[in-house]
Formats: sequence, C-alpha cells, structure tokens
Amino acid sequence: MHMQNVEHIGIAVKDLTVSIPLFEQLLNTPCYKTEMVESEKVKTAFLKQGTTKIELLEGTDADGVIAKFIAAKGEGIHHIAFEVTNIADEIKRLAEAGFKILNPVAKKGADNKLVCFLHPKTTNGVLVELCQTIVVE
Repeated sequence: MHMQNVEHIGIAVKDLTVSIPLFEQLLNTPCYKTEMVESEKVKTAFLKQGTTKIELLEGTDADGVIAKFIAAKGEGIHHIAFEVTNIADEIKRLAEAGFKILNPVAKKGADNKLVCFLHPKTTNGVLVELCQTIVVE
C-alpha cells in the first residue's frame, strides 16, 4: 500500500512533432505510444529507456492545464509520477497526513492508469501524480 517506484516524469512541451524526435534522439529509443486525454485537454507521448518512462505533454486548448503551465513557466518538467498498488488507500493516507489532494477520487489518465495529483504547495513545489495500473480482467 505504499508508493513503489517512479512511474514516469511528465514534461510539458509546446509541440509534440518537435519534441518527440528530440527525445527519441536524446534517449536513443522510439516513442512507443501517443494518446489524447480529452478530459485534461492534452495529447501525450511516451518514451521508455530501461525502466525510465518519460511522458511528453502537449496542451490542446489554451484553457488546459498544460497550455497554462507553458504560458506561465515555459516548457519543462511538469510532474513526477509514482506508481502505487492501491490509489484509494494512498489518497486516504496522504490526505490524513495533511497533503492537499487535487482530485480526491482517482480518475482515468493516460497509459491505462487511474491517477490523482497532489498540490505542489504541500510537496515542496513539485506536482506529484499517483498512478495505479487499471487491471482488465
């Protein structure tokens, strides 16, 4: 019931058509998946090198969180995601410990995950994502 490993690092980018080839060259590995997450107004691309996953995030709407992030801070690291085995239990544990939970009920995110975010004001300025793989039976 605890955080396991870093699941991925999310990087906000202006244009996936520029950033995918850049990171493919940087990591010397192909992008293995792109996915639109309509609810978050974001298009994502995933790369993996060894056990390290990078999620590139391009905003699809000026009102979306990624577009607003880039407008305020520019391109760069947006969040760090930790894998958990039971996201509901982790949300409860962290809320009781005083962390501000941005979405108290986990929602479906990219890459077949249930996700929840912790407010950066309670995590030393880092947006933290919890993610649990959705098991299809």
